[in-house]
Amino acid sequence: MPCFTTPTDGTRLHFIDYGPADATTLVFVNSAYLGTEMWEFQMLPLAAEGYRCVGLDRRGHGKSQDVWDGYDLDTLADDLGALLDHLDLRDVTLIGHSLGTTEAMRYLSRHGSERVARLALVAGMAPGIVRGDDNPDGVPAEAIEALNETFAKDRAEFFSSGADDYFARRLPGNHVSDAYVAKVVQDCHGATARAASAVLANFVTLEMAAEARKIDVPTLVIHGDQDASAPIALTGRRAAALIPGSTLTVYENAGHGLYVTHAEQLTADIREFIVTR
Repeated sequence: MPCFTTPTDGTRLHFIDYGPADATTLVFVNSAYLGTEMWEFQMLPLAAEGYRCVGLDRRGHGKSQDVWDGYDLDTLADDLGALLDHLDLRDVTLIGHSLGTTEAMRYLSRHGSERVARLALVAGMAPGIVRGDDNPDGVPAEAIEALNETFAKDRAEFFSSGADDYFARRLPGNHVSDAYVAKVVQDCHGATARAASAVLANFVTLEMAAEARKIDVPTLVIHGDQDASAPIALTGRRAAALIPGSTLTVYENAGHGLYVTHAEQLTADIREFIVTR
């Protein structure tokens, strides 16, 4: 099982590495709770086409070590950087989903773009949903804290009851089988109780507008217009407006889990982004 030890605190992190070692490299950064398996409909076809597809299990997630500390965004971004350093990856396309977009953006803020050629933000929580000077229409911090407390009391119910909205299953064009939904709900428990609650705490204070304005690589923002987890006005549209020269692609009727509901479209858009930018 491919693993490495972070230089920060010695945490053992698991990663996958598909495709030719000398090929154009895509690094996938996962959503909260989920491991690299979430990207199966992107990583597998792209690796089969000859791209190198690399994915990291965040600490406390998937097959990576369960630890108590290090769930602040700086450390998570440094873990991502440690993977790029460990494999000596260069000219990569960073592709993040949800929480993963904030880690990718913070990596660029802390480490620069020497190793990164492109950035794709998919259903991103970046630049943040909390109300503040840069986001006056955002969600009050107290409301986010209350949701986090509800989550901590019953994660199983949170995952199960939120699945339909996550995939926007009630809207046309978002078919996901009951069996696959059940699988994703179970996969969410691949994050430990400590890790799941700790990563959520980041959203109470998360505001990355200043960092977004400094991104200096071509950036593709992909977002569903019915995303209940990361409302597009607070996240996707705002990110695209802040990041210089970025491109916004909106998926009609899509929710947060568009890497499944719109898998082929997302894979095609990523492929085109790599080729053209």
